Amino acid sequence: MSIYELKPRFQALLRPMVARLHAMGVTANQVTLAACAVSVAIGLWLFFAAPSPAAFTLVPAWMFVRMAFNAIDGMLAREHGQQSKLGAFLNELTDVVSDAALYLPFALVQPFSPFWVGTVIMLAGLSEFAGALGPTVGASRRYDGPLGKSDRAFVFGALGLYVALGWPLPGSAAWLMPLLAALVAWTVANRVRRALAEAA
Repeated sequence: MSIYELKPRFQALLRPMVARLHAMGVTANQVTLAACAVSVAIGLWLFFAAPSPAAFTLVPAWMFVRMAFNAIDGMLAREHGQQSKLGAFLNELTDVVSDAALYLPFALVQPFSPFWVGTVIMLAGLSEFAGALGPTVGASRRYDGPLGKSDRAFVFGALGLYVALGWPLPGSAAWLMPLLAALVAWTVANRVRRALAEAA
């Protein structure tokens, strides 16, 4: 069970807002680029400015808003005739860039290893690549878990809230990033395997 499977209910809540945004002339690509720009700004500020732990509240807050942005851009594209080839590229590429930026500040959090945070970032990008390759073999775009984009947003949002509250992480938490890396690697394998099974 992936959080992604709850998306239809979330979209139903957002549909009235999407209709208003469309009436205002807002486009799917504008929403996509705005979400990416804010994600990169937050991630790089947290990493380079190294503010107080309380600033990590931005991570869970923005993760939630970003999920809404991602749902809105898709609904504008599908339900209001805004699908485009450029939009397809932006949808995939900006997600990978946004995730990398938002995960990056956790390399500064003890006892996490920068190496393992970097590994999670790399595998997260690879998982989206694996999902996007489904149509090239005659399958659908794959969103299989156990740690897809929405699930990772929940995990890193919860971590951001924990850090923001000033609670110390025990030394054993160092194993969390290797565990997340293993789960994302499993996600990659699931997406490849199920795409091949679907295409067959």
